Amino acid sequence: MTLPAIACLFGLFAFAAETAADTGLPRSTPEAQGISSTAIMEFIAQTEAKIDALHSFMLVRHGQVIAEGWWAPYVADKTHEINSITKSFTSTVVGLAIAEHKLNLDDPVLKFFPDEAPEYPGKDLKSMTVRHLLRMSTGHDPKDVDAAFLRVWPMPEPDLIRKFFAMPIKRKPGTGFVYDSVGSHVLSAIVEKATGLTVREYLRSRLFAPLGIVDLQWDESAQGIPYGGFGLHLHTEDIAKFGQLHLQMGRWHDQELIPPSWVKEATSKQNDTQTTPAGEANDGNQGYGYQFWLCRHGFYRGDGAFGQLCIVMPKFDAVLVITANTQNTGSVMQLVWDTIVPAFNDASLPANPAAAAKLAANSKKLKLVHDNKPDGN
Repeated sequence: MTLPAIACLFGLFAFAAETAADTGLPRSTPEAQGISSTAIMEFIAQTEAKIDALHSFMLVRHGQVIAEGWWAPYVADKTHEINSITKSFTSTVVGLAIAEHKLNLDDPVLKFFPDEAPEYPGKDLKSMTVRHLLRMSTGHDPKDVDAAFLRVWPMPEPDLIRKFFAMPIKRKPGTGFVYDSVGSHVLSAIVEKATGLTVREYLRSRLFAPLGIVDLQWDESAQGIPYGGFGLHLHTEDIAKFGQLHLQMGRWHDQELIPPSWVKEATSKQNDTQTTPAGEANDGNQGYGYQFWLCRHGFYRGDGAFGQLCIVMPKFDAVLVITANTQNTGSVMQLVWDTIVPAFNDASLPANPAAAAKLAANSKKLKLVHDNKPDGN
């Protein structure tokens, strides 16, 4: 082999290694990115004392991971079911399909389901659009939604699409807010009808590959449709990349993966979720975008059952990811607001190698006391 050929081959190996290394987020110390290691240790201590249900966390500031940890038996190289954070991925697929002129926000839902729709649909069902599905304003009653979705287990279940169309519509679509995972699944089916690809296939080259997300699982219905409202399993860092992508308004390195206009629209208030007078004190009352929840402090989040969180904090250029098994996600978020948020500084802090080393060491020794059964995914 000639020297130029060897040099070329070496260059290819170097490029491949660089590309592989580039799939992860860069690492830094908390102090270098303007937050103290002590504040993060306080967050960990309080979650262990008051919650004892976290499986992992990852804090990203200015695009760099500054703290991360997994409570044994959970580990970094295993995926975790993210439950309804899946909805935020489904929203992103819809946005990409709209950008590629495969569908529109105001397309009637029935347009995509000539075979599954009722023979004589009512006027409300006829008027229901993709936008109504995204903002959880289909007009269904919560009890009917629960009855249709609730006993999806064990999966796979009977046809969720037909269940959706069989639900009575109690109020005009576009009014009210009813959280509806079945409607999110209909969005997944709409993408497949409009593009000829499942949501997983559609995201493979457009999102997963550029972000370096290769090890994932997406549960499917009995009809082979990936669930639009739940069922995605990812690594903690993969969730963080998704949050960071949205923080960067859809840009990843030198690529625009999601139109910034869609990121802004999907993560802005599209529907009112106010259910109690104490709106400011309840993160469930801050409003809803397109399959994203709004939070206090001007943040937004992907939010899955039992404490799966991808909190995007534009004001502080930060993303926090949490996986867990708790019935009280609100308490987890409150600890974030009480310990992490007040600790952000605009400028770097003086280096504190001792505190940073203690945080890193403690983060490697985390262990659950009560919930010690891995989810196996």
